[in-house]
Amino acid sequence: MSLPDQMQAIEASEPGGPDVLSLTTLPRPEPGPGEALIKVTAAGINGPDLVQRRGHYPPPKGASPLLGLEVSGEVVATGSEQSLWSVGDKVCALTNGGGYAQYVSVDATHCLPIPEGIPEIDAAGLPETYFTVWSNVFHGHEIPENGLFLVHGGSGGIGSCAIQLGKAMGLRVFTTAESPEACTFCEELGADRAINFQEEDFVEIVREAGGADIVLDIIGGDYIARNIKASRHDARLISLAFNKGSKIEINLMPMMLKRLTLTGSTLRSRPDGFKSAVASELRDTVWPIFAAGKLRAVTYRTLPLEEAAEGHRLMESGNHRGKILLLP
Repeated sequence: MSLPDQMQAIEASEPGGPDVLSLTTLPRPEPGPGEALIKVTAAGINGPDLVQRRGHYPPPKGASPLLGLEVSGEVVATGSEQSLWSVGDKVCALTNGGGYAQYVSVDATHCLPIPEGIPEIDAAGLPETYFTVWSNVFHGHEIPENGLFLVHGGSGGIGSCAIQLGKAMGLRVFTTAESPEACTFCEELGADRAINFQEEDFVEIVREAGGADIVLDIIGGDYIARNIKASRHDARLISLAFNKGSKIEINLMPMMLKRLTLTGSTLRSRPDGFKSAVASELRDTVWPIFAAGKLRAVTYRTLPLEEAAEGHRLMESGNHRGKILLLP
């Protein structure tokens, strides 16, 4: 297959708002040892992309400086030392960057087949969220039978994934959302209870239901103390982002008395071997749930690659339901 030497990609001219993103022409990457070169069909927009654009989430050493942590597409070339994929295979993949482009090279062990029943474009919105939720909530942990899983921000990309995956793994799922419409959306995804945080107190509602066994939080700020109050004994509280801030003053005595575990992580900086292990678990445990029709991709909007800035504005507005995808 003859491949072009150049490709179109989105570049950030400097740290700043969405307007720093623009379409440019760059050399096409070559797959290194153990890598697959993917011709991108679609790329997902994620919260870390916004943070990197603002200058606060630098790529790991050796990673592409371009934005984009997940893609779907076709394998068009492979490097040495990999036998998982062949030219022509359709995959979705977790990247260390570089997804906002026509081509991206990725670790072959971080690729997954397009799940059965999921369109190739929509599959671009799966890797970052499913790797993130699985690695934080399920990987290496015992899940309490019929436990209560509280998901904040249920109508976004992480939230829509967590609601579905929590239900599929046998948890009761409560979630917070910003409007009646968003709550309806979350309940359609399978949430047992969607809480309109503008009008209801999630702490009171969750405590009345027996308290949360697991909390997945992207809000931070005053939600951290409220999460502790809403949790039952031996609960796990997982922070993935701090939209209301990460610096707070808090009384940690309830954490000790309830024997709580407060944890969090960023996925991009985890070792490649860890991501490979998560990919294997997703393929064996979660991808068959897609095939059974019990999980679905949730795409809110697709935009041409050159409208990446508009995609970032939409993401920052919070008015989306599920994933925003770019089409090169």
